[in-house]
Amino acid sequence: MKRFKGSLYGLAALSLAVGLAACSSEPGDDNNGGGTDGGNGGDNGGGEAAEGGDFVMVAQGHISGLDPHQVNDVPSGQIQEQIYEGLVKFDEELNIVESLAEDFEADGNRLWFKLREDVTFHDGEAFNAEAVKANIERIIDPDINSQRAFLFEDISEINVIGDYEIEFLTEEVYAPLIFSFAHGGGFMISPAVIAEDYEAMEGGAEPYTVVNEKPMGTGYFKYQSGVAGSGDIVMERNEDYWGDNALLDTVTFKVVPDLSTRVAEIERGDAHLALGVDSTAIPQIDAMPDGELLQTEGISASYYGFNTTVEPFDNPDVRRAIAMAIDNESILNNIMDGYGRAAQGPIPPSVFGYDDSLETIPYDPEAARELLADAGVEDLSVEIRTNDSDTRVRMANYMIAALEDIGVSATINASDFPTYLEDTANGNHEMYILGWSSATADADYALAPLFHSESSAASGNRSFYSNEEVDSLLEAAVVEADENTRLQMYSDAQQIIMDEAPMVFTTYTDYLKAVRSEVEGLVITASDGIELQGVSIQ
Repeated sequence: MKRFKGSLYGLAALSLAVGLAACSSEPGDDNNGGGTDGGNGGDNGGGEAAEGGDFVMVAQGHISGLDPHQVNDVPSGQIQEQIYEGLVKFDEELNIVESLAEDFEADGNRLWFKLREDVTFHDGEAFNAEAVKANIERIIDPDINSQRAFLFEDISEINVIGDYEIEFLTEEVYAPLIFSFAHGGGFMISPAVIAEDYEAMEGGAEPYTVVNEKPMGTGYFKYQSGVAGSGDIVMERNEDYWGDNALLDTVTFKVVPDLSTRVAEIERGDAHLALGVDSTAIPQIDAMPDGELLQTEGISASYYGFNTTVEPFDNPDVRRAIAMAIDNESILNNIMDGYGRAAQGPIPPSVFGYDDSLETIPYDPEAARELLADAGVEDLSVEIRTNDSDTRVRMANYMIAALEDIGVSATINASDFPTYLEDTANGNHEMYILGWSSATADADYALAPLFHSESSAASGNRSFYSNEEVDSLLEAAVVEADENTRLQMYSDAQQIIMDEAPMVFTTYTDYLKAVRSEVEGLVITASDGIELQGVSIQ
């Protein structure tokens, strides 16, 4: 049984299971492409795991979709990962280990998998090599226009060797491919549902319609009811799971927009886990007799960005001037209350490609005013777009005050998360606040979706940034076998990006959640995933 060590590409070992007993004093941002390093539910010293019960999660907003090939936001992924599985996954030290594959081998431009033979999808369809082939072909199908296509688009050939054996070939060595299969974009969907989705498309339906209505994976929970974008999502235990069954009967994902109300649901026992918590709720959590703060450190970063196709933000000097007016340390200490780390660049620590020697844009309001004047920009007004996250709204208000100090008038436009993602993907914005999780723990995923010109819009590059040198560096790095050369390419690309400032990274995120004390076995992953297989309610 093989273990593909993340340290091969310089990944630091991250402990993803942290006891809740020592509740740390470092909060985080809200869910949306940010990450965590992990945590267990509180241990109240009691006996064996109790089977059964309905586990309730409360979140600020609705998810964008139930089709893992469709969307790339963290809230959707937190639900999808209960229903679906991939061939491999990250363990608690960021090593890649088997999941639906029982063995694998990465060798040059070839990636080979031996699949489990005891797995069925929730609709009874067989999991086999043909099912895997159908999934990967769907993701990279241009007619589907998947936001996850970039993960697998370098695959040049898919060969089904046997019922439970498959290989993927690339034209050249492609270092990130095994990491891509560990990402949620590689989750496996029932081939019958995929075929039905294509049939619906032939009848005029949009891609993903059928999968969103009937999400059928192989996971330890299966879909019961609910619609992405409205109402509760309910999942029930998969009694035919190939591995150890989940202990819980059902999991309910419920939307509660107000933060204090979400935390109050934990206090009353109406919910077990509150997502999207920020530091303002810590006094409320600390006062609970039966609730605790869960803090996790992960592989994500928060940033604000510019639509580089809109004047005057097509001018890098204007973007740099805005960046000089905004103090990352103030954001960390006053918005995040010190919970997190000031960002050094686009790639967080523990992700291959992190470089703490990058030259950052300094906080210098006086220089910012001079730079705007030199650019001929006067009486600038700008709208800052964000979703209705408490933390992001606070950050936008700070930015409004900071920009006023350099003579820039700013307003805020906050909307629900799905609307916000759609608007920014369509370029209906000037500035925006968002975050990104480096979910494969590799620099390619940290940079290419956000900064490659071909990733513009929904794939991640909502700044519509285009730089030929950056494109070339990113393209060369993924086929470079030498680790040191690859690192230098990513460092060079990051420095160009930071100098041109299409996006400005503010903090590396620590995530906060509130959890009931009787919850045991909860694990939060480095990409803010929620593992519920071993969860019990004592």
